[in-house]
Amino acid sequence: MPEGSIIALSEDGGVERVLMPGETPPAGVEQYPGFLCPGFVNAHCHLELSHMKGQIPEHTGLVPFLQRVATGRNTTSGIQECIRKSVSAMRDNGIVAVGDIANTTDTLSHRKDSGLHFHTFVESLGFIETAAEARFNASLDTYSAFAAQTSAGNQLLRQSIVPHAPYSVATDLFQRINSFEPEAVISIHNQECIAEDDFFRRGTGEMLRLYETLRIDTSFFRPTGLSSVQSYWPLLAARNHVLLVHNTYTSIDDLTYLQPDRDRVFLTLCPAANLYIENTLPPVEAFAGSGFNICLGTDSLASNHSLSIWNEVCILLQHFKNLDVAQVLSWATSGGAKALRMDHIIGSIQPGKKPGILCIERMDTISVIQPAL
Repeated sequence: MPEGSIIALSEDGGVERVLMPGETPPAGVEQYPGFLCPGFVNAHCHLELSHMKGQIPEHTGLVPFLQRVATGRNTTSGIQECIRKSVSAMRDNGIVAVGDIANTTDTLSHRKDSGLHFHTFVESLGFIETAAEARFNASLDTYSAFAAQTSAGNQLLRQSIVPHAPYSVATDLFQRINSFEPEAVISIHNQECIAEDDFFRRGTGEMLRLYETLRIDTSFFRPTGLSSVQSYWPLLAARNHVLLVHNTYTSIDDLTYLQPDRDRVFLTLCPAANLYIENTLPPVEAFAGSGFNICLGTDSLASNHSLSIWNEVCILLQHFKNLDVAQVLSWATSGGAKALRMDHIIGSIQPGKKPGILCIERMDTISVIQPAL
């Protein structure tokens, strides 16, 4: 909107109308330095790992990182308090909605009173075909607990069962996920390390160390000769809305392969986590010019120093000089809202929506003018 525009809000924070410069302003107009934008959407987060902040060193690479998560996540001490603090911090950082990964029900009691819209992605994982039924049923139990929790007022509380990653989900498990909710919003960790593509192309590489740690026999696996995403994409239901998360090593060839499904694909970027784990970033400028939907996430406090979408915006602007603020802010707001199918109420400042209003005065100063809930 041009400078001098006026946002007219109802008493509950909904956008009633937007007045352009020159229109007669109503009484009681408040002016703010800097610029206003809708509330942020954290499209990918792991709140249940909040207790692992600072426990894993930076720049280990994905496979050692996953090994440490597998051995360190099961403590029960302080988990609930850490989740509570993380939810509060996201709200203070201007986040109005979150796409949260869940392997447990640890976040269940925090959703309803969070002041945030929630889409909980219940992960299902298991690479051995014979265990697919048991693995899916365990995920279904977790999903059912979240589904039994009803929304409060205009708060959105949603959930879906999703595959964790291509290297951790058997073909039969993909099929069970697809047949459960063939039009659900799906999230999947995608091409977060070189080893993932090595495993699918040749059946070799560092990923084998992870399977050894988890005592998984992969002798049944036959390499496809293709990249990871090109290997598993046919296993996803054709009607799913898909968040491909991280995409650290996604290539232009992969984007070309995905072009026929571009409208239902959301490239979900978590730059701070990419730097924390692999110490590299995806080809973001190529993504920006590809026509694909883009949104932002923070990943977890096991792989990030904060749960701030604004920090993710700043990292992208610092590393990619051809990006502009408005473009990246659209990924942080409307991009995430569309990814989570919440853009009918948040993500943009339009009449009839209640997006939350933020004021960004400087690169290090954000204030919440109007919360979304």
